[in-house]
Amino acid sequence: MPSNINILCIGDVVGKPGRDVLADHLPQLITDREIDLVVCNAENASGGSGLTPQAYEKLLKCGVDAITMGDHVYRKRQIIPVLEQSDRIVRPANLPVSAAGKSVITVPVKSGAREAAVTCLLGQLYMKTADSPWQAADRILRSISPDVKIRIVDFHAEATSEKIGMGWFLNGRATIVFGTHTHVKTADHRILDGGTAYISDVGMTGPHDSILGRRKDRVLKFMTTSMPATFEIAPGDPRIQAVLVAADPSTGKALSIEPIEICGQAHPGDIYNSDDGWGHKKNNKK
Repeated sequence: MPSNINILCIGDVVGKPGRDVLADHLPQLITDREIDLVVCNAENASGGSGLTPQAYEKLLKCGVDAITMGDHVYRKRQIIPVLEQSDRIVRPANLPVSAAGKSVITVPVKSGAREAAVTCLLGQLYMKTADSPWQAADRILRSISPDVKIRIVDFHAEATSEKIGMGWFLNGRATIVFGTHTHVKTADHRILDGGTAYISDVGMTGPHDSILGRRKDRVLKFMTTSMPATFEIAPGDPRIQAVLVAADPSTGKALSIEPIEICGQAHPGDIYNSDDGWGHKKNNKK
């Protein structure tokens, strides 16, 4: 009997604080918890919106195996060649078929000669226009080889009701359905009766002394005055938020789901998050 595999699904990485806390703590977490596969949503990893090739490489270097994206997938245009050529990153599957990038990838699992399929979908409620995630999910699942039992879906959506609906829609057909996009961790993690691990939102890997990763003063200025404000990345209280799922590789069924939260330390220069993916400090007046 093959041993169970451990899969870590990481919530939206926001800016340099998110990248830094992963670099600081993910390698040790992988070792300590014997993690076989790491899936990470990185659509906010560079400058708080989009992903650069440099940040993409940094995430892989610290232990991420598969990267999912969301509605900001093309915000950094230089990532397009990576999306088209790499087998480690997916764009939302319910974008038009002509959109750059892959809608599903198959990645190796560390603990043996097994593979896992990874895809992501955009919600439709309160989001920019996308094709039906329900039809896209059906199409993607049909395209995956029956030999690939582990199937992971990142549902990047705003509405909790739509996310819960997707969990039940894919119940028994996906190993994991994890929600992203809101940057707020939910407490509804569970194993559905068909063997699918589900959570409405994994949360945010980034600065939590913030409003969804942005400086509180800048966001509050906009909220209270309606005056324009630059929503800079906040520097403080960086954390990893994720779920750890144990699954049976022979059936693809999830056996357990556990929330993970790791608090880190802010790095010098984190108050500015450069778009080049490395966070070189820039002198901005407040």
